[in-house]
Amino acid sequence: MEEEKYGFVHDSEVEEVILRFEKMRKNKETCYFDVNEFEAIIDYYLEGNNPVHAFEATSLACELHPNSVPIMIRKARVLLEKGRATEALTISKRLENIEPGNCDIYLCKATALAMLGDIPGARKVFDLALETEPEDQESILYSITSVLQNLNYHEEMIPYLHILADLEPDFPAHLYDLAYAYDKKGDLRTSIKYYTTYLEEDPFSDSAWYNLGIIYNKTGDYGKSIEAYDYALALNPENTFALFNKANILSNLEKYNEAMDVYREFVEEEPDSLEGLTYLAECYDKTGDEAMARKYYTEAIDITPDFPDPWYGLGLLSLSRNRPAESITPLKKAIELDPENPDYWFSLGKAYIMTGNIREAVRCYIETLSLDGYYDEAWIETGIVMMMTGAYRGAIRILKRAAKVSGDLPGIYFLLASAYLHTGNLTEAARNLIRAVRLDNELLEEYAVLLPEEKLTNAMRRLFRKTN
Repeated sequence: MEEEKYGFVHDSEVEEVILRFEKMRKNKETCYFDVNEFEAIIDYYLEGNNPVHAFEATSLACELHPNSVPIMIRKARVLLEKGRATEALTISKRLENIEPGNCDIYLCKATALAMLGDIPGARKVFDLALETEPEDQESILYSITSVLQNLNYHEEMIPYLHILADLEPDFPAHLYDLAYAYDKKGDLRTSIKYYTTYLEEDPFSDSAWYNLGIIYNKTGDYGKSIEAYDYALALNPENTFALFNKANILSNLEKYNEAMDVYREFVEEEPDSLEGLTYLAECYDKTGDEAMARKYYTEAIDITPDFPDPWYGLGLLSLSRNRPAESITPLKKAIELDPENPDYWFSLGKAYIMTGNIREAVRCYIETLSLDGYYDEAWIETGIVMMMTGAYRGAIRILKRAAKVSGDLPGIYFLLASAYLHTGNLTEAARNLIRAVRLDNELLEEYAVLLPEEKLTNAMRRLFRKTN
């Protein structure tokens, strides 16, 4: 005999109730259903992810059976499905007074609290639910972890997952869930431990190998990360995410030829991937193959002209080869598509500098700094440009602000020393020069050209000799 549910012995009886309700809805009739029948109807729609019909059934059930606790519990569940946590919490609290110790009420209440952001309160009530029915812990724990996972409270899942893992040691999926939760918590070492343990039980899980690759990449263990991605690809050659991530690691390690091989493989599988085409183009650029870099940047643009990165890539391609005038149009296009990107503005500023358009360069650098006040290169370039125009006092104001923001950046202090020399403030010039040399004396030769020889003191000249 099948397990009895809702007072029904056979699933066919449940199906008959659903059909009657559906017929009533279609024909806009009025029919009577008892509490058990409404329970079956509401659960059917909730399990089928149809909260609209579930709400409709619940509303009718509440009219016919206003004092039914099981119906009110389902009303709370329906409200939770619709995101109306406050209303669900109100109902749960009222039901708790009527029927204390009801596990289902506790689960509704805790879910509502979690949705409202009260995690300590939710955990307290979840624990009460576990205490009420110790014989059904597994089922309750599945409900708790499901709620927390859906709400992205991964860290809060961990204690409950540990209990599940102890209760069901032969079910390795709990180890997988623990690994994922620890990753979300930021405890990467423990995440690796659980993924590794899980893979001892299920070595053919390509998703676990893939996730392990991500974790190793986060820890900086790039060799193990690539190895994990290779396992994932061996088990599932269609895992293009693993291909893409592997290529990115190789590129970041400046193994551009190896990276290109993997990017090409990825692009064959995902020919419309803008990121894949763009990164492949970047690798060709790094290896000096301008023609192929331009080819793939252009392919990306042809697919989606509104994607800014390949435009930016084309601009850098020309800029790095001393063709600044040619770089301006694609750089401006990138900015048009993404005006909030400070790198785009900075590169356009460099292009204007190289073409002699100082005014536009300053405007671009100021825009860069308005988007990212910690953009060290922009601070330095702005100072240099202002000094080029003879605006030494203005340069000092800019560079002093830069020093406050950027901290101990030696280039800023070299520039300040130069600016102070030009304005005749030898004391401040010497102080900033000494500080710059202490931070990085190897930069002295690079910045020496900005220091007016005729205004150097004997002490400053001795400093030069000492560091050379």
